Amino acid sequence: MSAGFRARGRPTRYVALGDSVTEGVGDADHRRPHGWRGWADRVAEELAGSTPVDYANLAVSGRKVKQVVGEQVELAIALDPDLVTVLAGGNDLLGPRIDLDAIADHLDEAVVRLTTATSAQVVLFTLPDLGEWPVLRPLRPRVVGLNARIRTIAVTHGTAMVDLWRIKGWVRHAVLGSDRLHVNTAGHRWIAAATLDALGIAHGVDRTAPLIPATGWLRQRADDLIWFRTHLAPRIARSIAGRPLGANTTPRYPDLIPVREISDLEDRRPA
Repeated sequence: MSAGFRARGRPTRYVALGDSVTEGVGDADHRRPHGWRGWADRVAEELAGSTPVDYANLAVSGRKVKQVVGEQVELAIALDPDLVTVLAGGNDLLGPRIDLDAIADHLDEAVVRLTTATSAQVVLFTLPDLGEWPVLRPLRPRVVGLNARIRTIAVTHGTAMVDLWRIKGWVRHAVLGSDRLHVNTAGHRWIAAATLDALGIAHGVDRTAPLIPATGWLRQRADDLIWFRTHLAPRIARSIAGRPLGANTTPRYPDLIPVREISDLEDRRPA
């Protein structure tokens, strides 16, 4: 929890902003829009455990911070939320050239606009450690630099912050999906639990993660090569070409909807 942040009670109007992580990518559920559940849905469900809660998820895969601010902040303000989460930045770090100060300025703008136009609690997130895979290691200084700026923004504005880089008990290889760029279901549960912890809200989110068997060095390097060709290289190429993942998608829940109706929709969908 950030210095200066003070919990204000249980929210009843929750809006989630961001990219594919907030959209829920990696936490498959074919009964839900776009086929994902995700950590933000899990937070909304926990909030609705004792009181009615309305929830919107404006996140879209592939969005950079500037796009999140330009496309999602005003929509969020119009919904008059009392809780807004903003998790973005990973897509900004994949290009050949980046400006960390510009990324942070856009994020700061989002916080200022949200806190000025609404009475919402705002929650920011640092990005998680990418690990020690040789291909990703060069990106780690970018993540460290952006995270330092995110922490400063949180302290400056007195927002809550979920520090995914420093999260305790987080075992990277157990919570990352096969693309190593998104968390799996266990990872989404971890983020949901950490978010509720930052808000000072008791919850029952399960933090257990599956045990991953160890593999030998040669097998790891072979897997690294397959992963690079299958996941990272195409992702970087799309980013450079200006064709990010999710460029033509829409938010999963663009308007506030009672959380109980999400469960009702699931009950009416084929299992």
